[in-house]
Amino acid sequence: MPPENLTCQLVEGLRVKVPFGKRELIGLIVNTSAESEFALDDLKRIIEVIDQEPVIDASMMKLFKWAATYYHYPLGQVIHNALPTRVRQGKTLTIKTNSDSNSQENAKELTPQLHLNDEQEQVKASILQQGNGFHCFLLEGVTGSGKTEVYMQLIAEKVQAGLQVIMLVPEISLTPQTIQHLQGRFADKIVAIHSGLTDKQRFMAWTDARLGDADIIIGTRSAIFTPLRRPGLIIIDEEHDGSYKQQEGFRYSARDLAIYRAQLFDIPIVLGSATPSLESLHNALRKRYSLMSLEQRAAKAKQPTFACIDLKGKALSEGFSEQLLAAIKSHLQQNKQVLIFLNRRGYAPLLQCHDCGWTASCPRCETSYTLHRNSPELRCHRCESQRKIIPACPSCQSKALLPIGLGTERTEKKLEETFPDVPVFRIDRDTTRNRGKLENIISEINKGQAAILVGTQMLAKGHHFPEVTLVAVLDADAGLFSSDFRGQEFMGQLLIQVAGRSGRGENAGEVLIQTHNSTHPTLRSLINDGYKKFSRTLLEQRDITNLPPFSYQVLIRAEASNASLPMSFLQDVKNLTKKMLTNTTFALGPLPAPMEKRAGRFRFQLLLQSSSRAELHTLLNHLVPAYEALPQSRKVRWSIDVDPLDFS
Repeated sequence: MPPENLTCQLVEGLRVKVPFGKRELIGLIVNTSAESEFALDDLKRIIEVIDQEPVIDASMMKLFKWAATYYHYPLGQVIHNALPTRVRQGKTLTIKTNSDSNSQENAKELTPQLHLNDEQEQVKASILQQGNGFHCFLLEGVTGSGKTEVYMQLIAEKVQAGLQVIMLVPEISLTPQTIQHLQGRFADKIVAIHSGLTDKQRFMAWTDARLGDADIIIGTRSAIFTPLRRPGLIIIDEEHDGSYKQQEGFRYSARDLAIYRAQLFDIPIVLGSATPSLESLHNALRKRYSLMSLEQRAAKAKQPTFACIDLKGKALSEGFSEQLLAAIKSHLQQNKQVLIFLNRRGYAPLLQCHDCGWTASCPRCETSYTLHRNSPELRCHRCESQRKIIPACPSCQSKALLPIGLGTERTEKKLEETFPDVPVFRIDRDTTRNRGKLENIISEINKGQAAILVGTQMLAKGHHFPEVTLVAVLDADAGLFSSDFRGQEFMGQLLIQVAGRSGRGENAGEVLIQTHNSTHPTLRSLINDGYKKFSRTLLEQRDITNLPPFSYQVLIRAEASNASLPMSFLQDVKNLTKKMLTNTTFALGPLPAPMEKRAGRFRFQLLLQSSSRAELHTLLNHLVPAYEALPQSRKVRWSIDVDPLDFS
């Protein structure tokens, strides 16, 4: 009920202080009504109305309600995820003046716009020609084709027109360099929003955007919930990247929410990638999005050449063939840089007893520990539990414990021993945990001296290393035989992205791929035909097998410390669901998850799939309350994942 001395109208988006048992909590008005199904005497009054105007405007409230409905997640939790901590705590929203809101030096010397080539100019003109209303563009541009410069000039047009722009990037590690690029180009205020900020930093950036003091907002997936006073454009860089899908709690896709938000705000949105997701590509080929292409690299740079190194029957030294080591030496002698890609952290993925075969395993996940040498320990990469390195086998007391397999630490050590006069930079989650560490490493790399870069997929995302002329993929085989129907797509995207770091400057680039499967059709298609034809072929295969994007999926997950509980719960869920299935919808499972045990909990899943998105969501709207009422629902941790990307 309204407070007794109400001084303003109660509308959606206002924060209020309310009684909750013996506590007082901060709430948000999401709806109002003149009637109640409860007696007035049973209702409690609002203690205090905190705001004079809504913290969340009508358009953002529509976005939150749509997201809660589409992802079948509680509205309160959706809003909780979207708001900075200080806003949720009821802190006063400081109203800034224009004089104190601009943190940029207006008098600084700015980097001028680069000259666009004909392809880039045509893309820019086509986007601007559509005007300020909603339109979704898919920009498919080969690596190094200058997509970023197109973004910059589009941003300039919108900012000059007095509008705000949101630009999303897939990783926090890419945010600082993108901000630096933007700050070098624009005198306008730029703010960053991502999970690496302090509560105060996030609150200030959110406030600047909400009040219109910030012209450009750069961030990771959570930045899509940033309020804007003068919305003008949304850009999703590397739109294919799986980082845009939240994998815990509120399992939303920032890319898909961005498209819906652009519709609500009636503004254009640009999805850019050298390796578009099959979902976006499918929408573009069906003319739901406008498909634009950049086929040539910018600034006269050429596409790198590809070659496979067949490892069958060849002797390897810590994972390196003689041919690859010779190629690395040749490029370094030309004072160039080399990038070694291995998507596996640590020293070795397995520690095994040579005498009895015992392996060091995480008891909470029933998977092998990864051996780390730089900070000596055994670490589980599933639950991040750690233990000290043991001196002897606990099974037979032998000291013949051998590290099996390769990780980035082991690769780094091998390269330092082989090329002692050349600096080796390792870039993975372990070396970039500390604030500013990645920026320092990249700064050293960009000095342009001969160097070797070793890293995981962090190296494949958006980095520009003009002196890298050789990219080597140590082990391409892991991604060729995935049980996930998206495995081929993900492998192709990652391979093309990491290969695209080569030859971005004046010198030609080379890509060498070590493999025991040099004739594999996926590899041959990528190398000979490129991602464009490869992706269209995958789409044809998905159409034949009626897999997404030609159908729609929902994954219901359940986990508990007792394996029988999630299995029993999902079987009950399936029994309820079967009563409402149509000819276009089916249920598969329940089955153990591919990663059956993690952090001491057993994990099972049930897949719902339909050729009709509307029918699938109608089914869930009717059944989710029934799922919640099941006796087992409170004994397990369960969740609904709409449009799942990760089945592990």
